[in-house]
Amino acid sequence: MNVKSVKKNNQNSLLNGILLLYHYPLNLNASTIMEYVNAFERYSKFKVLKVNTAFGFPKALKAAKFQTIVLHYSLFGTWPFMLNSDFLEYLNRCRRSYKIAIFQDEFQYCKQRFGFINHYKIDSIYTLIKPEYFKDVYRKYTSVSKIIHIPFSGYVSEELIRSAKSIVSPDSKRKIDIGYRGRELAFYMGKGAREKYDIAAGFRERAKGLRLKNDIKTDEESRIYGKDWYKFLADCRATLGAESGASIFDIDGTIYDEYLKAVKIDPKITFNQMWEKFLHKWENNIPNRTFSQRHFEAAALQTCQILFEGGYSGVMRPMVHYIPLRKDFSNFDEVIGLFKDGNFRRQIVKNAYQDLILSERYTYKRFIEVFDMELLKGGFKPKPIDFDADKNYALITKELSFLYKKHILRKLYSKVLCMQFPSRRSHNQLQEQRCAE
Repeated sequence: MNVKSVKKNNQNSLLNGILLLYHYPLNLNASTIMEYVNAFERYSKFKVLKVNTAFGFPKALKAAKFQTIVLHYSLFGTWPFMLNSDFLEYLNRCRRSYKIAIFQDEFQYCKQRFGFINHYKIDSIYTLIKPEYFKDVYRKYTSVSKIIHIPFSGYVSEELIRSAKSIVSPDSKRKIDIGYRGRELAFYMGKGAREKYDIAAGFRERAKGLRLKNDIKTDEESRIYGKDWYKFLADCRATLGAESGASIFDIDGTIYDEYLKAVKIDPKITFNQMWEKFLHKWENNIPNRTFSQRHFEAAALQTCQILFEGGYSGVMRPMVHYIPLRKDFSNFDEVIGLFKDGNFRRQIVKNAYQDLILSERYTYKRFIEVFDMELLKGGFKPKPIDFDADKNYALITKELSFLYKKHILRKLYSKVLCMQFPSRRSHNQLQEQRCAE
């Protein structure tokens, strides 16, 4: 599809801006989602209207159609996707709008995602899948006309920089030698997805008796969120890590079905047993390993990174930006020696801080500049229109404010109700908990 020829003729009848749909329940501890969302409004040359689908469909939106609709990855993390029937009907009506979807965690719900792309006629997608695999995924199963590869699930935000500057401390004043939080992910995601758990379990066991003050945990209760995570990381001389993503790509749902059958037959089945039984057939069928936001966080907080060997999107190099640990731990003693070398450790930290943070190559601002450039190349122009004077726009923003306040009051009411009746939990609370998980 040629954006200029198909969309441009209709631009005059559409609001000249971006409608950004995302999903963010108030009880969700994932600040990176809002950093991503807010970057569009903060840096884009185009006017951006943000709508949180967690608050419901604003009725005033029915009367307005935008030149561009962006569907944020937070809508697609679970199935059903976080778009109620009103939003889906709206997307169907916006046939002339240029629709863009940003995807992450693409290893699952593939059939549902392909169906969504085709049914709602998505024009462009941003994906973490590498270009050499486009033909095996989106080219094969969808009619989307434009596919753009993005190497990172998140970028360096102004909030991260400010937080880091306010809490970062010298290496000598940090109380924890090596700190880390990870968790065991679902077996059907493959060996790659287990690495964040494996590095913690293997390192913790081997580090016993080394007289290091470590804080390495993998249980759900020990997870740390938001600003508390930054404070924890800023108090560590080093942290562990591995590439994000899954090493098994469930293109048609077959793998998940096999997983459910295996668990039903033997609820205590281990990962190794399941892998030997059938998972090995799909290991690395479509590589989907990515560069995690946590690497930027560690670099900003000037914490040394000890990582499993990997590609890391070509951004981080071993012995330059991180200390490489083999996945079989065969060089564990060498890694400990390098970590204990204060001068070497501080040089690694300095390199990562300079190249990942101070260089400003990986900021949200840079990402949005590239995003805008794609729209400009497609014939869209950020004309200086006074949106505040536009009746439709004013009505939508007014209703969004009302929905937000209504949602806050509902949350407060639910909290008071639970304090009075601890055993009582509303349907809304349970639904929002599922979304947060």
